[in-house]
Amino acid sequence: MRQTRFHWSTPSLSQPDASPLCPIAAMRFLADESFDFRLVRALQAHGHDVITVSDHAPAADDATVMRLAVSENRVLLTEDKDFGWLVYVSGMPACGVILLRCPEAKRNEMQRKLAELVSTHAVELGTAFVVVTPDKARFSKLPNLARG
Repeated sequence: MRQTRFHWSTPSLSQPDASPLCPIAAMRFLADESFDFRLVRALQAHGHDVITVSDHAPAADDATVMRLAVSENRVLLTEDKDFGWLVYVSGMPACGVILLRCPEAKRNEMQRKLAELVSTHAVELGTAFVVVTPDKARFSKLPNLARG
């Protein structure tokens, strides 16, 4: 399995209000119930279409959540490692998964980093399982892409 790594850029000190983000088309995401709602709001503030499992399928099991993401052609946002098992062991199709692995103390800085990731890697997100940490993002190709 081919993996690539993405390391976060450092915000410019000479232009504190300048955003490193380029305007891109809004992406579609489904946020699992485990996903930090501050990050959901940050993505929505950047113009992305983010719906939540708690609003559309409360208490759904992981397979149901994945099927919902695929049926709506959305990248899944989660903090639940069980989705890795669904994708890589059980072979469940996906339209992209972002798995956040971040301690609470680093959550505020992840708002900018997640927006940067989406802005710079939008094309790859629909075909990858991405593990995001405070230091980097690791991309792995999905074994079974959902076909619409």
